Amino acid sequence: MAYGYSANKEDYLRRLRRIEGQVRGLQRMVEEDRYCIDILTQVTAATKALHAVALGLLEGHIGTCVADATAAGGPEGAAKVKEAADAIGRLLQA
Repeated sequence: MAYGYSANKEDYLRRLRRIEGQVRGLQRMVEEDRYCIDILTQVTAATKALHAVALGLLEGHIGTCVADATAAGGPEGAAKVKEAADAIGRLLQA
């Protein structure tokens, strides 16, 4: 099955690997007793990068999974819209 991110899978993997490197860098900063604000700055950068990935995934989901389900009609379309709305709510709480 193809998902909304399938066409950009390699891009997402590259971005997630970059974020993984940022998190390892954060661990190193803590191990090295770096200045708090410097660590917080890097946490903010990693968080923003994760949010960008999440928004891209959500856009792909709405553009494919939700659009296909609503075009088909029936209860599955409404369920996909609710699922997307719930995911947006979780992102806003993060």
